[in-house]
Amino acid sequence: MKRLIFLGPPGAGKGTQAKLLADTTGIAHISTGEMLRSAITSGTTLGKKAQTYVDMGELVPDDLLLDLLLARLRESDAKNGWILDGFPRNASQAAFLDKLLIEINQACDYAINLEVPERVLMDRLLVRGRKDDNPETIRRRLEVYHEHTAPVLDFYLQEGNLKSVNGDRPLEEVNKSLQEIVNGDSRE
Repeated sequence: MKRLIFLGPPGAGKGTQAKLLADTTGIAHISTGEMLRSAITSGTTLGKKAQTYVDMGELVPDDLLLDLLLARLRESDAKNGWILDGFPRNASQAAFLDKLLIEINQACDYAINLEVPERVLMDRLLVRGRKDDNPETIRRRLEVYHEHTAPVLDFYLQEGNLKSVNGDRPLEEVNKSLQEIVNGDSRE
């Protein structure tokens, strides 16, 4: 049973790699982005609030995510492990998640950072074709990532469970590196 957090900038491949790893290991892939997109598509109150932030390229506020995440971690498929994709996005969320996991008697095994150069991220995001993926919004999302999310790496580095993986390689090679981390028994 593994509990993993996938970190990295927009376009690093977190969702793709998390899904692949979840499929091969049988643990739950929990994507806050997918949870939010579903809420937006469904037109829920949370979805309507989130849409305004997404349209501006801003992060959805913590209070809109926390209850959603707690409920998801308590679902039966998450009892055997999980890959958290898209959360935490800032140091305060990382600290909150740490406390939340203690409350529900769980712990994160590794926070895995997918490293990809910015020029590659821009290319990937423009090709992806979501309606909010245009050069101006992408640049803003990368700025937001560097301001708010990059400090999360320091949080997990201090916790002693940060692993970095070169995400600027073919899909299979990145996945192989992730498999090695999941199957390894010791922290490096």
